[in-house]
Amino acid sequence: MPEQTVAYLDHAATSPPRREVLEAVWPYLTSVTGNPSSAHAAGRAAKAGLDAARAAVADVLGARPGEVVFTAGGTEADNLAVTGIATANPRGRHVVVSAIEHPAVLETAFALRGHGFTVDVVGVDAEGRLDLDGLEAVLRPDTTLVSVMHANNEIGTVQPLAEIAARCRPLGVPLHTDAVQAAGHLDLDVDRLGVDALSASAHKFGGLRGAGFCWVRGSVPLAPVLHGGGQELGRRSGTSDVASAVGTAVALHLAASARDVEVPRLTALRDRLVDGVLATVPGALLTGSRTHRLPGHASFCFEGVGGETVLAELESAGIVCSSGSACAAGSDDASHVLLATGLSADLARTAVRFTLGNGSTGEDVDRVLAALPDAVRAAGALRT
Repeated sequence: MPEQTVAYLDHAATSPPRREVLEAVWPYLTSVTGNPSSAHAAGRAAKAGLDAARAAVADVLGARPGEVVFTAGGTEADNLAVTGIATANPRGRHVVVSAIEHPAVLETAFALRGHGFTVDVVGVDAEGRLDLDGLEAVLRPDTTLVSVMHANNEIGTVQPLAEIAARCRPLGVPLHTDAVQAAGHLDLDVDRLGVDALSASAHKFGGLRGAGFCWVRGSVPLAPVLHGGGQELGRRSGTSDVASAVGTAVALHLAASARDVEVPRLTALRDRLVDGVLATVPGALLTGSRTHRLPGHASFCFEGVGGETVLAELESAGIVCSSGSACAAGSDDASHVLLATGLSADLARTAVRFTLGNGSTGEDVDRVLAALPDAVRAAGALRT
C-alpha cells in the first residue's frame, strides 16, 4: 500500500517524530558525542545539552530541573516511580492503583507483593472514572503510594487528578500519575494536578521511541531501580542518552506551545468522528467518557463483530487504527480496562480505537466515516 494513501489514526500507539526533533538531535548523534559524565570539553558540551533538556522539561511541568529523571521510555519511568517511591518510603508497605492502569503500573505494583507489600485496586465507573469514595475507603495512614493514570490509553478517559490528590494529601500519601497519553494534550503543571510523581514517553508526543522521563517531587524519597555509576543525580544509573533527552525536551515544548490551538482542533475532529460513527453504524457503543476525554481519542465497541476483523477491513481501505493498547497486541484476552467499566468479555473483544494527533486532518475523519459502516458490515458477515 503506497504510504501516501494511508490515514494514520493510531497516535496513541506512537506518533512520528517531529522534524524539529530530528534536527535538534542530529548534532548529538554526529558532532556533540561526548559522555556527559566526562570532565573534558566534549563531555562538557554533551552535559550542557543534557542540562538544557532537563530544564526545558521542568519548565513545562512547572518543576525544578533536578527533579526530572530521563529514562528509556514510559515503562521504565512507571517502574521507577512506583518501585522507587514504594521501596524508599518508610511509611509502610501498601500501594493503591486504579483498575484501568497500564500494565507498566499494574504489573509493577503486583510485583511489590513479593516484597511484602499489599496492593488495593480501586474500581471505576462505566465511563472509566475512578471511584473516589472507593479510593478513600482503602487509604490508610501507612499507605505508601497511590498511582492513577492521567488519561487512559484504551478509552481516552481523563481522571480528576486534583480531586484524587485532595483525598491523598491529608494522609500525606504521595500520588503518582502515568501521563504517557496525556503529555502533549493536557496540562502537565504538577502543582495544578496535585501530583508528586509523573511519567511520560517521548514517542507519544513527537519525540523518539525508547525515550521518556520520570518527574518526582524533591520532597518525596526515591530509591533507584537501576544501580551503577550514579547518573541522573544518582536516581538512574547508565550513560545518559543525550540525543534522546534533547529530542524529548524539544517535542514536549513544541506540543505544549501548540496546545491552545491543537486541543480545540483535535476535539472538533474527535467529536465529528464520534457523532458520525454513532449515527451511521448501528449498535456502535462509545467507550469511555464523552466529556472527560482526550481531545484526539475515539473508541468504540461493535456488538457481534470481531474488532480485529474490522481493523483488517479498514486497513484494506487505507485506514490504520487499533483494537486498544498496542502493548497487548496479539492477545486474545479481553481488555482489563473495558472489563473494569462493566462490559462483557465478548463485547470488549469488539473494540476499535481511533486516535488523532499532529498531522491528522478532517479528510482522515471523512475516510473513516465513509469506510467504517461497510467494514463493520463485512466483519459481521464474516463472523456469521
